[in-house]
Amino acid sequence: MAIVKNDSVIDQEWVTLDAEADLPSGEENIIVPLARFKEERETLIGRNGGLGVQLNPGDAPEDLANDLDRLSIITVNFPAYTDGRGYSYARVLRERLGFKGELRAIGDVLRDQILYMHRCGFDAYELKNDDDVSLTKVRAALKEMTVYYQPTGDGRATAASLRERRRAALKSAS
Repeated sequence: MAIVKNDSVIDQEWVTLDAEADLPSGEENIIVPLARFKEERETLIGRNGGLGVQLNPGDAPEDLANDLDRLSIITVNFPAYTDGRGYSYARVLRERLGFKGELRAIGDVLRDQILYMHRCGFDAYELKNDDDVSLTKVRAALKEMTVYYQPTGDGRATAASLRERRRAALKSAS
């Protein structure tokens, strides 16, 4: 398993706990499912270690709106590559709720999806390949397209806005 973030492979610094696992007594960085976060919110927030939440299909990212400043990471589970809800979760978290922490795609993450995940707000990807292959795949995927038709929160200009800029430049030059 390799985690690619910001053009490099990073170590796994987070322990993912399920709904029944005991909380570590130390300062470990933990990720818990949204349901557990909602049930044990005060206890989890009071810990000294880093805190993250895992969103699964059917969860509502809006449930985290009042606690985003307390979360260092949100992982979004893609149980199957055909399940696109995670893209919507990422856009809601980044564009509507203003989440600034790490947003990591986990589960069935394929190379062909990475560019689209990035455009929706993901900045880290947990891949099943070895480190070198994963980093090469992510780099290639992020450079695959240079012109976009759909606007997203990644700040890249759309084809329509580029055309408008060109028209305006030509008009002002004449």
